[in-house]
Amino acid sequence: MYIISENRLKTKQNQTLFKEQIMNGKSTVSTLWLLLILITGYLPSADSLAAARKEVKIPDIPGYKTLKCDFHTHTVFSDGQVWPDVRVEEAWREGLDAIAITDHIEYKPHKQDVKPDPGRSYEIARDASGGKGIIVIRGAEVTRDMPPGHFNAIFLKDVKPLDTNDWNDVMKNALEQGAFIFWNHPGWDGQQPDGIPRWYAEHTMAFENGWMMGIEIVNEDSYYPIAHKWAIEKNLTIVGNTDVHSPTGLAYDFCKGEHRTMTLVFAKDHNEDAIKEALVAHRTAIYYKNILVGDSKFLGPIFDKSVQIADEEVTIKPKSRAYFRIHNNSELDLELVADGSSESVTAPKEITLNADRTVMMTITGKQTTLRGSQKIKLPYKVKNLVVAPDEGLRVELTINANFVVTEPK
Repeated sequence: MYIISENRLKTKQNQTLFKEQIMNGKSTVSTLWLLLILITGYLPSADSLAAARKEVKIPDIPGYKTLKCDFHTHTVFSDGQVWPDVRVEEAWREGLDAIAITDHIEYKPHKQDVKPDPGRSYEIARDASGGKGIIVIRGAEVTRDMPPGHFNAIFLKDVKPLDTNDWNDVMKNALEQGAFIFWNHPGWDGQQPDGIPRWYAEHTMAFENGWMMGIEIVNEDSYYPIAHKWAIEKNLTIVGNTDVHSPTGLAYDFCKGEHRTMTLVFAKDHNEDAIKEALVAHRTAIYYKNILVGDSKFLGPIFDKSVQIADEEVTIKPKSRAYFRIHNNSELDLELVADGSSESVTAPKEITLNADRTVMMTITGKQTTLRGSQKIKLPYKVKNLVVAPDEGLRVELTINANFVVTEPK
């Protein structure tokens, strides 16, 4: 409320200043705009200009909606710095579909100022979500030393049964409620000073007992390749979240085009049940920085839906250059490196398909006897679509080529 009041005060002051400038003939603003201000007394406030949603341009894939989610957030009800309804407003403005409020159960440094209540932060956020279309999920962070470290339980019915000393009882109580449980930031330097995740006996027990269904392989902007490898080997659902404590605008520089880390959930519908079903079925990927991490069966369709070759047919002559246009309608700059070669043309070894842009790609015909229409497949790897540690998604750019051989005179 303080920020809103301050902005409104500044707006009143600005309106008065503008009117004074107009009367004194000192303003350089266009005459029409000034006349509008004089007649209506209206000047857009910082609130009205900022209240806009930035859509995340990553496409749906066949059979599923691509929902943008953050399953690890904090508020003043544990060690966060914002009121719960702020988390909802941030999520709406930053293009998310769902968030989980996961305040720590055991750690509440603001308890002298905020009445401890393990379920209240979720209730406030849920009530603030009306009309915004943001799905708010009830969750909690189980906060223990390593091992076993920190775990998030989401889709809880009640947080209070998890407020108990025995870690085994905590996990059992979460499981009895049908919660989805994942291991948080396994390489966090607060518990692993060298930043290297380690799998302990406690994690084997959690995995075998069904207490570990997923693993956070990206936390804020930290990616843990070892945890990614574990997820593939053990068929754990991968998630990537902000773990945000401050306002998101302090964690990410949106003015420079940064975005918050998020889990992409490939859900059958836009609701909480569909999100949970997708998490249990391992239908997720992660978007952080300029990188997507996930299984090729999800990243492949994202690439196919994002990238289109604009030219229906390309005419190619031996030893001559030809050009075709490729449009990338996603918000990632897709970084391609050659993964083989074509027998009929020479193609660039590296190419970047800029976000929401069309690029011109140059190929050169080889000396071949090909004539007429042929399909050419150019093999590449997409470096920043990561399907396993240090492994990019394999793709093929397919062009329809018309080979023309010029007869000697």
